[in-house]
Amino acid sequence: MKRAVVLVSGGLDSATTLAISVRDGFEAYALSFDYGQRHRIEVEAAKRVAASLGARAHRFAAIDLRIFGGSALTDEIAVPKTDAVRDAEEIPVTYVPARNTIFLSYALAWCEVLGAGDIFIGANAVDYSGYPDCRPAFISAFEQLAAVATKAGVEGTRFRIHTPLISMSKADIIRKGAELGVDFSLTHSCYDPTADGLACGACDSCRIRLEGFRSAGLNDPIPYANR
Repeated sequence: MKRAVVLVSGGLDSATTLAISVRDGFEAYALSFDYGQRHRIEVEAAKRVAASLGARAHRFAAIDLRIFGGSALTDEIAVPKTDAVRDAEEIPVTYVPARNTIFLSYALAWCEVLGAGDIFIGANAVDYSGYPDCRPAFISAFEQLAAVATKAGVEGTRFRIHTPLISMSKADIIRKGAELGVDFSLTHSCYDPTADGLACGACDSCRIRLEGFRSAGLNDPIPYANR
């Protein structure tokens, strides 16, 4: 089996991406991050997801993006909760500066050690929150970087960043995950969960998730403080 490093955050997108990598015949090496996010619930969710979907190994990289801040997920900035329509050109405060660049760099390093040329990431450019590092242009640029920035790339390994969800709606992602046996009750998506771990139901991530389940005609199995 070919090896692949799969970024697993604990959310439904990365869970579905992991399931797709396994379906496609890859031996999946799950990589998650404890990056100084304001809560550890997603760390526990990532452990559950990787175990449930048969990852060959699961590693956590501990980095502290709080030293830079600049995001509602790593700094003392309120997570937006509003029904107002955000300007499509506006990058929200939940964007973590350079996060996917950092995460993919770690995945690339593990690929070199494993002798792998494939990385899976659950980036999505349809039902997403306006993050620049979820766009196809970014993924393509990172593949070019990998080719010239690594020993393996210089020696002929062609690195491929797989983004199976990049053009799917949230409803389609949920349907695909259900088809592949993803247990969505193990996942976590909320940007601002309550002290006892309930999803808030009001942040962008919760609202996109809930609308995705409604559109897919399925019930979201996780509990919410406000549904």
